[in-house]
Amino acid sequence: MKLEIKSRLYSLATAFLTPVVLFRLASRGIKAPAYFRRWRERFGVFPNPGFKKSILVHAVSVGEVNAAIPLIKALMETYSDYDFVITTVTPTGSDRVQQIFGNQVFHLYLPYDTPGAIKRFLKKIKPDLAVVMETEIWPNLFRFCKKRNIPIVVANARLSELSLKGYKWVQSLATMAVNNTKYVAAQTKTDAQRMIRLGCDADKIYVVGSLKFDIIIEDEIIEKGKAIHEHCAKNNLIWIAASTHHEDEKEILEAYSFLKKKYPKLLLIIVPRHPERFQVTTQACLQKGYNTQLRSKIGLYDINADVFIVDTMGEMLEFYAASDIAFVGGSISNIGGHNVLEAAVFNLPVLVGPNTHNFSEITQLLHNCGGSKLVNNSDDIIEYMQELIENPEIRKSMGSAAYKLVEENRGAVALTMELIANVLQDTPLNDSMQARNYVIPDKDKHQSNAI
Repeated sequence: MKLEIKSRLYSLATAFLTPVVLFRLASRGIKAPAYFRRWRERFGVFPNPGFKKSILVHAVSVGEVNAAIPLIKALMETYSDYDFVITTVTPTGSDRVQQIFGNQVFHLYLPYDTPGAIKRFLKKIKPDLAVVMETEIWPNLFRFCKKRNIPIVVANARLSELSLKGYKWVQSLATMAVNNTKYVAAQTKTDAQRMIRLGCDADKIYVVGSLKFDIIIEDEIIEKGKAIHEHCAKNNLIWIAASTHHEDEKEILEAYSFLKKKYPKLLLIIVPRHPERFQVTTQACLQKGYNTQLRSKIGLYDINADVFIVDTMGEMLEFYAASDIAFVGGSISNIGGHNVLEAAVFNLPVLVGPNTHNFSEITQLLHNCGGSKLVNNSDDIIEYMQELIENPEIRKSMGSAAYKLVEENRGAVALTMELIANVLQDTPLNDSMQARNYVIPDKDKHQSNAI
């Protein structure tokens, strides 16, 4: 079957599936009303901003937005004569964009990948460049960008083995999409190899490391964290469980039942990953008998708090900055893990579960350097928490190792900016950059030392 026919069949399928997608959107909107807002944007319907020159950056949700922040800031500084369009898929991603950039950027939800919606979207914003974070492969978006001579750079590209298998049924369309890009800035050699297995031309791929190592922590975040910690009673320890899901919280709360009795000054802060879980998390804590207090209700906990739930968006980093020990969620729950570097950058010892396929290389590096401990269940959590609570020197050494890992691996933003400069300014790639090209996967000289 010809590729053009497959593209048309894909477009036809997206049209037929639109009612199903709308039903899912409405279902999610019942629990999270933000999904109902601005729904027209998902069909490419929005006021024309009248841009003459613009750069599009797509980051699907809050994690991708956080990773993109240093790159977006570098782009805004270097290409100040361009307007910037930032698209997300989720309301949490939208909230994060607006919190960080406000009116500095034009924010939209990325339209559904139907020909009509994508054409309307591109016709209005007229981007000179599209930067797609990680590996959000949308065949029509990539195809119509190519037709309009809009170069695409896939930044911070990662592709898990599970995701690669998921593309099996649309392999030819995915291959076509990734080959409509100008460059793919892969996080690791493993990601580059998987992109090649997906069908991406090797000469497009450069291994530059993870943008997540270039995380920017503003002084304001540090100061807020200090103030939050000082609000605790003297000698209290703060344990944060961040980006949590159901199974994570189940094991965390089970462990806390034991730990709180032995260490009464231990305060647990829970930051659920999704706002629709705020109420469920609160009820679970109350059923355990904990004095449970909410960020949205009282601002900060009082001296009697057992558990403090951050039921607001965009404040996780300052609560990381306030903490002494971190657990990173999505890792006991079979979600694939969340970004452990957001804890590591604050010199925190990290506990993380076994399900980390979304961040496998980074999590393994953190284990290898001694910055984290693997916990499978509440028993493991209790064991390592006791060790960390009773041994400040171990907390310090693990936190230092975690922070050192972040510092030693910064630089992906600068390398990605070199690829973008080649696209926008026709700047030639230097020898060092060309050495990162993954043309021949089995030759060491073409494999970067970047992780």
